[in-house]
This record gives sequence, structure tokens and C-alpha cells, in this order.
Amino acid sequence: MTLDSRPVDSRASVCSISRVEHALGVLRGRWKLLIIYHLLVRRPRRFSDLERAIPEVTQKMLVQQLCALESDGVVRRIVYDEVPPHVEYELTSAGAELATAL
Repeated sequence: MTLDSRPVDSRASVCSISRVEHALGVLRGRWKLLIIYHLLVRRPRRFSDLERAIPEVTQKMLVQQLCALESDGVVRRIVYDEVPPHVEYELTSAGAELATAL
């Protein structure tokens, strides 16, 4: 029971806590929020655009963070079959839902 005499469903609170913890785990990292922000402002973006938008991040770290976001289903990597290679990044629908939280 809560203070206002409504019963508390412990399963619902555990579920929401685990979802919040999962979301925080996905966003954990120094650069992930900045990457998501820049992909929200303008999408899709090329890798070099992201490098220019976040000049403090190293190329290695940007690659690692983008790969992590891609594996978490937040970012989609689009590869165009061209010479020279052309790769763009955009938010998935799950990534776009983060806009309200930001």
C-alpha cells in the first residue's frame, strides 16, 4: 500500500526499474548523448560530419560509441555501395524516442 491507500504492484515497479536501468546502460558513456543529440538535430549524418560536430572525441572512440549504439538498436548504419565508400548514421525509431528524454 502507498500513502494514498492504493496498492502497489511490485512487478510493475520492478519492470519499470529494469527498463530505466537498461536505458541508462545504453546511454552510459561520455559521448553517446552528444552523438544522439547530433543525430536528432540532423539526420542522417556521415561519420566525418559527426567528427566535426564533436571535435573533442577521438576517431577510435567515436567508432566504438557508434558501434555500441548500433548494437543496442539506437543507431542504424547505412552503407552505400560506392567508390569511395559512403557511410551514414541515423537514429532508429527507438533512438528517436529518446528525444523526449533529452
